[in-house]
Amino acid sequence: MKTKMFTAAFLLLWFALPGFAQSSGLNGPSSVGAELDGDGLTDPQFRSNFPKNIAPGWFAWKDRLAENGFRFSVDYLTLGQSSDSNVGNGRAGGGIARFYGAWQATDNGSLTFKVENRHAYGTVAPQFLGLNGGALSITGTAFNDNGTMLTNLFWTQRAADGGWTLQVGQIDVTDFVDVYGLVSPYTGFQNLAFNTNPAINAPNPGLGIAGGIKLGANFYAVASVADANADPSSPDFDVFDHGDLFKSLEIGYTSGFDRIYFDNVHLTLWHADAADDGSRAEDYGAAFSAAWFIDNQWMPFVRAGWAKGTAALYERSFSTGIGYYGRNTDLAGLGLNWAEARGVPGTQFTTELFYRYSISPNFQITPSVQFINNPLTSAQSGFAVLGLRARVVF
Repeated sequence: MKTKMFTAAFLLLWFALPGFAQSSGLNGPSSVGAELDGDGLTDPQFRSNFPKNIAPGWFAWKDRLAENGFRFSVDYLTLGQSSDSNVGNGRAGGGIARFYGAWQATDNGSLTFKVENRHAYGTVAPQFLGLNGGALSITGTAFNDNGTMLTNLFWTQRAADGGWTLQVGQIDVTDFVDVYGLVSPYTGFQNLAFNTNPAINAPNPGLGIAGGIKLGANFYAVASVADANADPSSPDFDVFDHGDLFKSLEIGYTSGFDRIYFDNVHLTLWHADAADDGSRAEDYGAAFSAAWFIDNQWMPFVRAGWAKGTAALYERSFSTGIGYYGRNTDLAGLGLNWAEARGVPGTQFTTELFYRYSISPNFQITPSVQFINNPLTSAQSGFAVLGLRARVVF
């Protein structure tokens, strides 16, 4: 049965209608491609040239390599959070060091890579502060203490006319599954409620295959099959032995394929096999997302998800909010989330407000505040989480 599902997904990617744009839906805001390209909204009147002004030779060397088809960046992100919860530690801190890039090996083929080290500064990493504080909430998405990981190492092949895109190798499905313009935990919201849908049991980066096609002038489809048991800190080919898979299919609408995650409405269906060792039950669900970029400044969004609820964080989730893009690539965001979890009574409400202050295109500081009302795993009425994130790119 699993083999048939894998084959069906593979045939879908190869034989569906042609026309998927080269700027494909496989490059979401948190992907390597998007990190290298930027958001396309850079205002030339930036506040500073840091860190380019302290290492001009380094950036000039990078530019020369890019002219020959090899682009890369090194960045470091840090996040500190403090909670007034009367449960748990109350403080968390962590950092992420990343080396990522892409080599344009042929006219229509490229190799993408990303190696990162995620570490905590103390006993609690920001990703777990909400859980530690008595809420069913991931307050610092991606800022965990997983150590060194290979999160990307895949080949991308595109049709000569941009008709379809195929990726094979070590992939991260959260780069393209149910994404929208504010999805990245490195540049946008920090709470998982506003990142990849918390009602999707997305696996860790691992071996997989993903592809996208264009269905007419404005519609598209993206599908993936990936290792449901992946461990990027110890990448392997075990999926060929155990066969436990995560599968997704997304059908969406966009105003144009150069704005696929700015103007986007889509429906995502997904399924995750049960682990053979019994550590994870079968899970499946659906997600809906609608976001539209108005006047290249305002991005209102509505997102919802439902899951069987055995392994995903939430069984039901509904989020809404808005982002505002200011000059110098500044970004403000406000999000509201309502969620329920299987087997846990009650409804949890989450609010997040952040402002990304861009000192330069390569140096950003983002203060944020989150409030979790009626936390599902403690008797508190609610608690706040203050955060400060910084990112520098070399």
